[in-house]
Amino acid sequence: MTTRPIRHFGDPVLKAPTAEVVTIDDDIRSLVRDLVDSVELPGRAGVAATQIGVGLRVFSYNVDGVIGYLINPKLVEVRGELEEIGEGCLSVPGLWFPTPRHPYARAVGIDLDGQELVVEGQGLLAQALQHETDHLDGMLYLDRLSKEHRREAMKQVRESDWF
Repeated sequence: MTTRPIRHFGDPVLKAPTAEVVTIDDDIRSLVRDLVDSVELPGRAGVAATQIGVGLRVFSYNVDGVIGYLINPKLVEVRGELEEIGEGCLSVPGLWFPTPRHPYARAVGIDLDGQELVVEGQGLLAQALQHETDHLDGMLYLDRLSKEHRREAMKQVRESDWF
């Protein structure tokens, strides 16, 4: 089992859009294994490749005991009115803020065999799909906060012992 260290806010890899995976080879299989191992730790709903320092379009998720991954995911559908939901991030440890998210999301990607994979859900799974695809697009949940919440979040980031 290989759990990789999580990059924190301020690391430039977290703000860079990721590259599509072109070839599924041993390096990609190893990356997926590491992402799955890294998301299996308690309290983790998702880990994007950028969070472990890799600029490729891959993430893993762990919601309600279901662990999986998507290669080259695209968020193809969101439904419902945006709701502010308490959200945190491994890359912004210890902070939680109301983040606007849709209650339903569907993402499409591929698996390690190159076969289409569809992951969809409501609640925490919808939130995780939106959160992780944001990471792959170079966004953090802090970027989605209201002006007031973002101001407070940035204050707490600056005061944190990890920043």
